[in-house]
Amino acid sequence: MVLSVIIVSYQVKYFLEQCLFSVEKALQGTQETEIIVVDNHSQDGSIEYLQPKFPTVKFLVQTENHGFGAANNLALDQAKGKYILFLNPDTILPEDFFGICLSFMDRTPGIGAAGVRMVDGSGRFLKESRRGFPTPWVAFCKLSGLTALFPHSRLFAGYYLGHLPEDQTLPAPILSGACMCIPRTVLDQTGWFDERFFMYAEDIDLSHRIEQKGFTNYYIADTTILHFKGESTHKDARYIKLFYGAMVQFRRKHFKGAFSRIFNGLLAIAIRIRAGLSSSPPVVPSSGYDVILTESNSLSFKEIIAALSQGKRTLIHASGSGSAVGSPSAEGRGIAIVL
Repeated sequence: MVLSVIIVSYQVKYFLEQCLFSVEKALQGTQETEIIVVDNHSQDGSIEYLQPKFPTVKFLVQTENHGFGAANNLALDQAKGKYILFLNPDTILPEDFFGICLSFMDRTPGIGAAGVRMVDGSGRFLKESRRGFPTPWVAFCKLSGLTALFPHSRLFAGYYLGHLPEDQTLPAPILSGACMCIPRTVLDQTGWFDERFFMYAEDIDLSHRIEQKGFTNYYIADTTILHFKGESTHKDARYIKLFYGAMVQFRRKHFKGAFSRIFNGLLAIAIRIRAGLSSSPPVVPSSGYDVILTESNSLSFKEIIAALSQGKRTLIHASGSGSAVGSPSAEGRGIAIVL
């Protein structure tokens, strides 16, 4: 089998519906593929709603949420593909996605993993599409807010590689778990997701272990996916605490001795700085959406993604689906409506 698409979902049935329609359309013409969805104990009727719509998708239903990494590993244990695509449920793929990504991986020797250019529901580039290795200084800049203040600085924006162009394909040490394609042979050499990371940093850890084995990770700019980010990404105290905890886990695993103490000290300072900053409220659209774009024979998912750059607040509806989804920006919550 050429490809296994693995999607871990929790309480986002309408976003997952749009995602699956786009994945199935993008897979047309690609032989020997499978889609595996792990439902992490959703309570929103996801399985009852989606299973009849997608009879060829394999649903693995969990009775408890053990975290993102553990759910991916569960599906990986059953996956048969030469390549594994780990994909978030709040994404939409263009029709050329698999052709571009699989071709790149086939012709690139020594490749470890590949990520792609991502935009949010307003068409804005998502900086987490590619990232640098979180050294103590890089992590300090991220958590202290220096990265946000100087987003294009080589010195301060190393976490998001802000000094590099977003429209250029190039090596990137750390990729986003929202969309990460990895050869199965690489995963079997490096190990799968570390299940000790319940939320945040599990993709950083896996990306780092891949490069430690001598492979190179790449950011592909030739195709763009939509990542709605259905969960709020408002940087509140809970987010800082969870992210800090994940970074501490990462530090304990990958740094020893004096370097580890430096890392811990810088992170503690960064937390105090962020705690002292006033946080702004989440972005909420001031009025209704301008238009619903429907994927059909005359309008492709790729064209819909491109249309977001025009600045309209757009809801997206896949032909045959019973919902429409969208989000105003990376700081706002994803929105779904039933049609």
